Amino acid sequence: MSDKRYAMVIDLHRCVGCAACDIACKSENNVPVEFHWSNHIIETSGTFPDTRYNYIPTLCNHCENAPCVTNCPTTAMYKNADGLTLHDTDKCIGCRLCQLSCPYGVIWFNKEDPHQNFMRDSEPAIPGGTSTGREVAQATDAPIPYYNPARATTYQGIRDRGMVEKCTFCDHRLAVGEDPACVVACPADARIFGDLNDMESPPSKALAEHAPRVLQRDQGTKPHVFYVRNFNE
Repeated sequence: MSDKRYAMVIDLHRCVGCAACDIACKSENNVPVEFHWSNHIIETSGTFPDTRYNYIPTLCNHCENAPCVTNCPTTAMYKNADGLTLHDTDKCIGCRLCQLSCPYGVIWFNKEDPHQNFMRDSEPAIPGGTSTGREVAQATDAPIPYYNPARATTYQGIRDRGMVEKCTFCDHRLAVGEDPACVVACPADARIFGDLNDMESPPSKALAEHAPRVLQRDQGTKPHVFYVRNFNE
């Protein structure tokens, strides 16, 4: 029995909206280009020049009352002893009930063999400056532009067609004492990760110091991703 209760606090006062977290997540977890385990919400309001811009990073909330777990008919979605919401590809039948149950839209489904969009891409990101995805694939003779074998130690390295996939709080990194890739990559130290059962842990201290909030509190899912402060505070 584990005595950990992992959670993440995102300090929006420190977040600069650079999306380094999104890029790090894709590289670490071999995420297809069209999927976003680590993502963001952009909100704008007002009329120029009196405008307001909000950038809110998002990911799986690893909810205590996770509807994706409750509604999975095969227990492919499950809670582990550390409170993480994880996915067992061996049990997944691709019914997508978890995806339909998630109020946050953070579960992705492989309708086709993964990374095919990259392989077919004939448009360079920067015309005259970068190769196309198709050219990279042909030149490297690789199925994807980059593959991290460490991801496969606790989860399928590249998830198959007909399978869902989502953020795991980088459980493979936690297993060897490392923080999630998005936390490490953040240049502003806006992501604070650790064990809520440890009152001296960084997230426990952050939650005690600032008034926390979660996304869609009315859903009753008890997310383990919290937000504190705002950029203009």
